[in-house]
Amino acid sequence: MATEQRKRSFIDPHILAQLGALPLMSRKPMLGNVSGRHASPHRGASVEFAEYRKYVPGDDLRRLDWRAYGRSDRYYIKEFEADTNLRMVLVVDTSGSMQFGSAGVTKLEYARRVAAALGYLAIQQGDAVGLACVANGITQQIPPRRNPAHLTTLFDCLEQAQPQGQTGLGTVLHELAETVRQRALVIILSDFFLEPELLRDCFEHLRFRKHDVVAFHLLDPEELTFAFQRPTRFLDLEGGTPIFADPVEIADRYHTALAAYLEKLREVVLETAVDYRRIRIDSPYDKELTNFLVARAQGRSRR
Repeated sequence: MATEQRKRSFIDPHILAQLGALPLMSRKPMLGNVSGRHASPHRGASVEFAEYRKYVPGDDLRRLDWRAYGRSDRYYIKEFEADTNLRMVLVVDTSGSMQFGSAGVTKLEYARRVAAALGYLAIQQGDAVGLACVANGITQQIPPRRNPAHLTTLFDCLEQAQPQGQTGLGTVLHELAETVRQRALVIILSDFFLEPELLRDCFEHLRFRKHDVVAFHLLDPEELTFAFQRPTRFLDLEGGTPIFADPVEIADRYHTALAAYLEKLREVVLETAVDYRRIRIDSPYDKELTNFLVARAQGRSRR
């Protein structure tokens, strides 16, 4: 990593080297300003044939298809898919609940690792990367740039991010849908502690603006298993009233509510075409990123 000499706890050069062999792809055509590896909505000069159109005076004669002329006695121009670079915007939830972690790493620390790796991969392949750290609003924001030196600014911002305050992710996603003017790959790293119906509106807004949306849903294993055995005082890390309860008495209701929430969220991401990744933060992040990148390269996404 020539652009990053300082050692940071959330960056593992060996993992970055392993992931570097995999491309980071968008599912949708992108509007970049330089040649790249991603499909563009415009026609250009790549090797991927798109379609024929009739010749009009002024067209480049080198693109005439003489075989088509021989078959039809008409002039046709070959058009190809244009390739371009993409804009990637990393949205990292830094609300209070992101400081929770029972497996040796907090949700925010896990999000830092994923965001840093994705930012590095994008810069290495010539794409522009931006970052928004969000809690009750946007606490820090870096506009997308493709300069390799931009990585240091990105990593500094991730390192300085601290979990605090309530989540305002819904409002922030609506704001980003409007302020990120060119279509982008928007990657959200959050525990999504808000109603799925609010997320539906956000995702539909982002899709309307032609963004390719990825949701990394970060959950701690204790949130999924709820394996508490003795009376416990549960704290709301976003400022709510603490609750003292016997886990044995409330476990069934907790699992019922959790299952209903996850099922509703599954419906939302299916209906809004979001690439949804539910991740336990005790799972190695390089494994999760490898699965994500391979699925993207093969034209698949998970919901």
